[in-house]
Formats: sequence, structure tokens, C-alpha cells
Amino acid sequence: MEAALIIFALMVLFTFLGLGVYATVKVVGAAKRGVDRTITQARRTVEDTTLRAKSFGQVGVTGALAQLRLDLRTSMRSTQQALHEGARLDASLRESIALFERLSAHGRELDDELKRLEQDPDRRRIEERLPDLRERTAKITHAADSLRWAARDRASRFAEDDLSALSAQIEMESGALRDWSREPVDDLAAAAAEWDAAQQAQGAQQAQPAQQREQPQKAALNPAAPAPEYPWQKTRRPESTT
Repeated sequence: MEAALIIFALMVLFTFLGLGVYATVKVVGAAKRGVDRTITQARRTVEDTTLRAKSFGQVGVTGALAQLRLDLRTSMRSTQQALHEGARLDASLRESIALFERLSAHGRELDDELKRLEQDPDRRRIEERLPDLRERTAKITHAADSLRWAARDRASRFAEDDLSALSAQIEMESGALRDWSREPVDDLAAAAAEWDAAQQAQGAQQAQPAQQREQPQKAALNPAAPAPEYPWQKTRRPESTT
């Protein structure tokens, strides 16, 4: 018996230890992912700030490459945010997200290439490639902008349609409320009239039995009037005592 209790206690202890280890791993994993996201966001912010400074502070090939990267990253990030936010309310945007993922592969490839060219010392060769790089950047940003504005236009159209339907329903409800506001007054007046009629009918019913009770009492208290005698009637003979 004691051995069974010890085994049961050990099983419970190991179970709690396993749950504790699992919870610790989950918490550590979530914290690590949160730290990774924070580091990635911070690195992205620093890199965007650096590119913005280069695009404004430097001229020539370096400034042009920085401006291309900045335009590309800004357009892709804005489109990604718009599509993912819209997909929460509109499931049809999932296909658009799939297309954007394919476009993102080209965007990352171009961004990596621009980043490598920033470190390339052959500025003349890079300057010769700038027209092609601008064209590729324009194609990707134009496609991303088209997806983003289409998603926003779709969301705006749905919002306008919903607002129009809601306004129509509110107008109908307002009209119904105005009609209902007169009904309680009419119902109250009708109820008052019915109450008065019922009270009058009840009073009349109570008065009729009282009159009927008074008539028999008067007949019982007052002696009956003698029957009238006519000349053609015979004289009533007195009763004989013999």
C-alpha cells in the first residue's frame, strides 16, 4: 500500500515537473520571438534612417541607390501591412496576399542586390546599371502600390455600402419610433373610455336590483286597496249565526 502511494506521488510530481518544463519552454520561446521581432524592427528602423540620410545627404550613385532601396522598402512594407490588416475582415484578400508574397521574393532579391552595390567600389559600372535598376524598382513598387490601393478601395467601398445600408435602416427605425410615439396616447385614451363605460354599466346594473327590491317592500307595508263595487253586483249576505 505504501509503495503504491509512493509511486502515485512520484507520478504526480513528475507530471507537475513536466508541465512546468513545458510552460517554461513556451514562455522562453515566446520571449525569444518577441526579442527577435524587437531586434528586427530596431534594425529595420536604423537601416531605413540610414538610407534616408544617404538619399538626402549624398549625391551620385550612393544617393541614387539609397533612394531606390528606400522607395522599394517603403512600398513593400506599406502594402504588406494593408493586405494583412484587410484580410482580417475580407477573406478574399488572401489571394492578393499570395500574389504579394511572390512579388516580395523579387523585392527582396532587388534589395539585396542594391545593398551589395552600395559596397561596390566600381561606381562607373553601377552608374551604367542605374536605368535598369530604376526600371525594376518601378515595376515592383507599381505592382505593390496597385495591390495596396486596390485593397484600400475595396475596404472603402464596403464601408460606404455598409454605411448606406445602416443609414437606411436608421431612417426606417426613426419613422417607426415616431409612429409608436403616438400609440401610447391613443391607447391610454381608449383605455380610459372603456373604463368609464364599464363603470357606468356596473352602476346601472347595481341600481336595477335596488329598485326591484324597493317595490315588494312598499306592497307589503301598505294595505291593499279595496276592490271596487259595481251596481250590478249582488249584495253580500251577512253570515248567519244559526
